[in-house]
Amino acid sequence: MQAIRYWDYYNMVETFTDLHSRATNRENYTRLYDTISSRANILLAFRMIKSNNGSHTAGTDGKTINSFKTLTDEEIVTLIQRKLANYQPKQIRRVLIPKPNGKQRPLGIPCMIDRIVQQCFKQVLEPIAEAHFFKHSYGFRPLRSTHHAIARVQHLVNLVGLHYVVDIDVLGFFDNVNHTLLIKQLWNMGIKDRKVLRIISKMLKAEISGEGIPFKGTPQGGILSPLLSNIVLNDLDHWVSEQWESFNSNFKYAHNGSRHNALKRTNLKEGYIVRYADDFKILCRDWKTAQKWFHAVRLYLKDRLHLDISPEKSQIVNLRKRASEFLGFTIFTVKKAKKRVAQTAISNKKKREIKLEAKKHIKIMQKSQTNQNANSYNSFVLGIHNYFCKATQVNPEFSRLAHDLRAFTFNRLRLVGKYEHPTKAPSTYRKFYSINFRTFRINDVYLFPLCDVKTSNNMCFGRGLTPFTETGRSMIYKKLQEGIRSEIIKLMESNIPNRSVEYLDNRISRYSMKMGCCEITGMFLFASYVHCHHYLPIHLGGGDRFNNLRILHKDVHVLIHAKSKD
Repeated sequence: MQAIRYWDYYNMVETFTDLHSRATNRENYTRLYDTISSRANILLAFRMIKSNNGSHTAGTDGKTINSFKTLTDEEIVTLIQRKLANYQPKQIRRVLIPKPNGKQRPLGIPCMIDRIVQQCFKQVLEPIAEAHFFKHSYGFRPLRSTHHAIARVQHLVNLVGLHYVVDIDVLGFFDNVNHTLLIKQLWNMGIKDRKVLRIISKMLKAEISGEGIPFKGTPQGGILSPLLSNIVLNDLDHWVSEQWESFNSNFKYAHNGSRHNALKRTNLKEGYIVRYADDFKILCRDWKTAQKWFHAVRLYLKDRLHLDISPEKSQIVNLRKRASEFLGFTIFTVKKAKKRVAQTAISNKKKREIKLEAKKHIKIMQKSQTNQNANSYNSFVLGIHNYFCKATQVNPEFSRLAHDLRAFTFNRLRLVGKYEHPTKAPSTYRKFYSINFRTFRINDVYLFPLCDVKTSNNMCFGRGLTPFTETGRSMIYKKLQEGIRSEIIKLMESNIPNRSVEYLDNRISRYSMKMGCCEITGMFLFASYVHCHHYLPIHLGGGDRFNNLRILHKDVHVLIHAKSKD
């Protein structure tokens, strides 16, 4: 996790660990402002924003991160501290993003200085909130992903035998968050620094350009909004859980299984919630219980959180008869021996999006057969394979997609590329794909086959995995070195002009062989830190062959070529 490296740079690891530990013990915080406005926290926030892809998007004042890069550390710290002393947020720029269904999603883009301020708050509030969050919410949280949410649903279907799903979609969630209620929820989490709460209240009521001051909602696009959205729905998570999963009985059972058997003899509603942001499911054992949960949750959202549900997207689904959609996947059950097991596939909506995106890349390659365009297509294919490989039906699904796109691909590329078996493909290709499938070679790059993908086991989230404890951090480093696929995708997307295909391929192969670690320091490297060094310089006869390259941290690379002692 790249953020932990940054925490080390600014000596904030112990601070965040202490905040999380105290929150676990349900302590209150009355002096958080001092931590938020500290020099180290501000510089860390600036570095986090600078490394974000959205840092080059301007707000209403027209400034991007480049407007702040020329300032010294002391100037940045002084600027943010003065801003916080009498905080008044600038106008938020409204941008409408088209959705696949033809509608538009409103995004609110704060000015750059407000984004840095929000990052300062997020860094300090997140360790506290993480100690309070429910264990089975997975959206916008460190190290958690959509795959963990899907794995939890599969676990409940396969091992607990729950085949009825209450699908709930909150109507316009981000636009309807109640500000007063949110501040109360922060207070109940132990965040009782009134100055901090007052500044957060001002952030929520920042004027939106062309629309005025909002009286509810958190703008999508704000740095702090995802964390605040989880805080809002955390009450729902715990309320559902306390009805059954974590029901606190007066009698202390020796085994959890005995407690569940006793609960089944009561009139309580059996149900387990799995949530990703504002999209969540409650899994039940029968139709009657599912109906009770549907109406109970609808009323809870309306009466307690002042939110409505989407009538079109909210429903009860019997997984034995039809599929339920969740995060781009479809989930249903099939009979296997004497029981039913969960099967997952790709939703029709996602399949349409994949086809459109693939055609877009193919048209670009037809017009311009550059290595960069071919690598861009390969990065797209590897990315969707990496996401959907957790589906049990991923191979037949992508085989069908490849079949549907076969004529389009062949007609567009047959005159500009060679269609052949990739027997001369580099090791990068062979690491992920078989050479048994014929594919196009554009210039010197073989295109990754859309159909060649296998199911990968989907594992549930390990609750000990957290960046806010020493034990959790040791688990993270071990886990990162085991799975470097996402970093390889980023390396493939990077554009390095005037470099040969041999260099680009061998760079990725070398990174993969070294398990993403610097060959001098041994530390794990994220894609943004990777530099590739020629052991024997090119002007002395060294080439781009595999054995002449070394994977290094970019700062180490600078030191190797340094000529002055300083």
